[in-house]
Amino acid sequence: MTADRNVDRATALDTATLSDALDRLGIVGQCYAIGGRDPSFAMAGRAFTMLCGPAGKPAGTVGDYIDDVPEGHVVVIDNGGRDDATIWGDILTEIAHRRKLAGTLIDGISRDVALCRALGYPVFSKGHWMRTGKDRVQVEQMNCPVNIGGARVAPGDLVRGDADGVIVIPKAHEDAVLDAAEEIHAAEHRIREACRSGLRLDEARQQFKYHSLQTRRD
Repeated sequence: MTADRNVDRATALDTATLSDALDRLGIVGQCYAIGGRDPSFAMAGRAFTMLCGPAGKPAGTVGDYIDDVPEGHVVVIDNGGRDDATIWGDILTEIAHRRKLAGTLIDGISRDVALCRALGYPVFSKGHWMRTGKDRVQVEQMNCPVNIGGARVAPGDLVRGDADGVIVIPKAHEDAVLDAAEEIHAAEHRIREACRSGLRLDEARQQFKYHSLQTRRD
């Protein structure tokens, strides 16, 4: 348990259920084509955001921010989906793990995946490759809205990742999204329990209004 009730609520829900809740409320929060560097990775926390871009001359830094990220937060890096140079590696992983950060989310790629797997530190990105971002990438702005796989992420938004991918819940709507997700989760649990007791699936779905669970509601 954390001191943040909604982080705990999100932790208890999977991204598929949260995605359905986002659809119901008409919110784009699914981070397209972003996945964990290990299928066991899971995370939930508040977003600490940064925007990156091509390095200037002289090149700016790519990693000196890490000691400023609060414990339990998710490092969220918008590198424009760039896949020819990494923006995260073993030094950042080790420090982030030691400082008890919740995880890292990158619209781009990472490297040194062996260490994040060994430590169990969750890194979610578009892929991994070894070429350094040093002198190729630099941080342009921090604590600003960013784009991660087509989803807008603002500082303090709620981020949840698991084996299916990553979703972001805008802070202004998180209670509504979590309420909807808990309702969907409960209905799907009742459907499974009814089927285990011998009810036909179509009858169980009709009884618990399965086909309207994700329907858009304004």
